[in-house]
Amino acid sequence: MLALIPARSGSLRIPNKNIYNVNGHPLIAYTIVSAIESNIFDEIVVCTDSEEYAAIAEYYGAKAPGLRPASISRKDSPDCEWVKWILNLNEKDYFSYEIAFILRPTSPFRTSQTIKRAYSEFLNSDADTLRAVKPVSEHPGKMWVYQQDKIIPLIPLSISGVPFHSNQTNKLFDAFIQDASLEIFNIQNFQKTNSITGSSIMPFISSSYEGFDLNIPNDLIIMNELIKNNNIQMTKINKKSWFEK
Repeated sequence: MLALIPARSGSLRIPNKNIYNVNGHPLIAYTIVSAIESNIFDEIVVCTDSEEYAAIAEYYGAKAPGLRPASISRKDSPDCEWVKWILNLNEKDYFSYEIAFILRPTSPFRTSQTIKRAYSEFLNSDADTLRAVKPVSEHPGKMWVYQQDKIIPLIPLSISGVPFHSNQTNKLFDAFIQDASLEIFNIQNFQKTNSITGSSIMPFISSSYEGFDLNIPNDLIIMNELIKNNNIQMTKINKKSWFEK
């Protein structure tokens, strides 16, 4: 089985986010080590456009077989582009695997236990793919979108004639938002359809902070407070820090 770790270097909101110093190690190291400790992967591959990121990945135990081209490393590049590129980079080996995980570096609280639990749940399903999700904090039934210079409900539905936006949230359907912690897909299906999502998607409900995603500067404050107060489970890295080499 294959673990794919995307690590583009051009982060704008948090510069060099994927190698941000977290508790003495680059952020990406926690994803690599948790994947190694899960003991379910034949290969752990980092897909990056940066020579520095590739060196860090290899130092912590992953492979970085090539540098991702700039044309598929833009801020708006869809995932299917880099997945197709990395799979075809070593087609003979990578297409021999049935299943691949996508593990993004921005989830430092996703442990090996998280990975193994997701894999077990996926194996016991008949779904094409798995995607980590968590309950929304703000329900989409209460959201609005611009239409010219006015706003209209994002979801124009009602309950017994009362619009969603005027109902109590507990009356509305359960809604979930995807988090960045993990995805699982069938490699052969991707080869046929060019879709990571697939047509039959099972949810993986993230527990506590394992689905935390470092995305905006305010997330740095939350992450550092969680670590400082020892309020989370986090992969321990028993290796000299890259920053101290």
